[in-house]
Amino acid sequence: MHSRFATVLLAAASVSCFAATMTRAASPTGTAPVVTTQYGAIRGYNDGHVKVFKGVPYGASTAGTNRWLPAKPPKPWKGIRDATRYGAMSPQPFGTPMPEETAMLQRGPMSEDMLTLNIYTPSIARHTATHPVMVWFHGGGFAAGSGNATSYNGHNLAEKDGIVLVTVTHRLNVFGFLYLADRFGPAYADSGNVGILDAVAALRWVRDNIASFGGDANNVTILGQSGGGAKVTALMAIPAARGLFRHVIAESGAAIRVQSKAQAAASAQQLIDALGVRTIAELQAVPQDKLEDAWSALHLPTGPVVDGRTLFFNPFDPVAPEISRDVPLMLGTTETEAVFFATTPLDPIDDATLRSDVKNVLHASDADTDLMIQVFRKAYPGKDNTYLFQLLASQASFQEGSTTLAERKADQGGAPVYMYYFTHHLSVRDGKLHAPHTAEIPFALDSLASSEPIIGPVTPEKQALADQVSSAWVNFARTGNPNNPKIPVWPAFDTHNRAVMIIDDQWKAVNDPLHDTRLAVIAYRMRNPGAPAGAPTPAPAAAPAR
Repeated sequence: MHSRFATVLLAAASVSCFAATMTRAASPTGTAPVVTTQYGAIRGYNDGHVKVFKGVPYGASTAGTNRWLPAKPPKPWKGIRDATRYGAMSPQPFGTPMPEETAMLQRGPMSEDMLTLNIYTPSIARHTATHPVMVWFHGGGFAAGSGNATSYNGHNLAEKDGIVLVTVTHRLNVFGFLYLADRFGPAYADSGNVGILDAVAALRWVRDNIASFGGDANNVTILGQSGGGAKVTALMAIPAARGLFRHVIAESGAAIRVQSKAQAAASAQQLIDALGVRTIAELQAVPQDKLEDAWSALHLPTGPVVDGRTLFFNPFDPVAPEISRDVPLMLGTTETEAVFFATTPLDPIDDATLRSDVKNVLHASDADTDLMIQVFRKAYPGKDNTYLFQLLASQASFQEGSTTLAERKADQGGAPVYMYYFTHHLSVRDGKLHAPHTAEIPFALDSLASSEPIIGPVTPEKQALADQVSSAWVNFARTGNPNNPKIPVWPAFDTHNRAVMIIDDQWKAVNDPLHDTRLAVIAYRMRNPGAPAGAPTPAPAAAPAR
């Protein structure tokens, strides 16, 4: 993905910040579980046979003089700390994702004291510390979200599959990615990457503590969707994260290029000028709300920085990172990612509107617009104009980025890469969403009951699909290979055969399933190298709810 488009798209996609905060389970079984971490003891709760711990700190508050510095360890505590409720979310603006997603996302509070984890585990006995660990990084780009969305519920993965699921909340936007070294000196050399360094700190906490939760610290898979996919693929290029995970799953998100030091320094200077501050002490004293509002008003890009310390190169440009050569990767996209955005049509459009929308989204000439529509009509005979636009906008954005990353990983000749294309159509909104951005999450995490706003009522057919999808994700977490008896043979991806697993009610491995449209998008990019990647412009952010 082009860097500017990736910033806007991933910031809006999965703005995982708006969800109803789930309270502790109402049906405890036995005595509440207590675990001792390296910082103190915590008490969670029983959800059936699953042990759940929420709001577990892996870092100290990042407010005040800790702003824009790498996370410090939590202050140890005495006694037993309550771990039955979600922690805060990082300060952030609220965007306007599709209502089905909004219903599942967290609502406040927002705080700079939010470096926390949620843990779902089948056992807390150290002698059973053999359960594979899956560490989930939320969507919302590098600008929004939290680890507390209801669709991230790990109950079934723990109970049915013996997985320890950990979800992470970390610093975002101006709090996580403001590069201040050029202005305030070497003490702030890491400031542009503290948000992704929080992810490293969370993985170190997992390494040092997860055995007490029954998890195998030597078998950790990092995974995430949208911005979470970008985070986990960025971590593949960060030396400080090396050895902290064994496998990677990137859903609808890919970090190919990130901010340059010059770009990030210029953005930071814009913010400093807008706030009228002169010293780091003044900047650290700016109230949280004022800082967030100033960043939002300037529409500044956000995300990791090639700073020569945390990141030495762009993660997957021009090639895959050598430090993760031996790390297996599974990645893919959904069929109609673009319907996540409010500006994507769901109702019928005529030929003139289709042409106008395609021209707009690709910033294309009349000739290129007509050619792209012609290619997609031929590839999808009988599909209506609305569906064609959804497919085109989705393939020219998410699909293009994930495919590029898969190609570069495969060409490296190291550990295998497996690619999927999720085409199962959701029943909500009269089926108009088809297979939107975030559609695969409830099936991959087997969290259907916590995800009804987007998948609709749970049915035996939907559960059967969730059993299949989660089996592939779980087996990949166990072994680095998604193949298992519940699914057809899933070949590894390479740039010759280009095998992709089509995930629907009927699964099928197909070589280069989007061949004609993929080549059309590539040809368009070659003719127009400066054009933004195609997708609808996200709707303006709503006023933040404080």
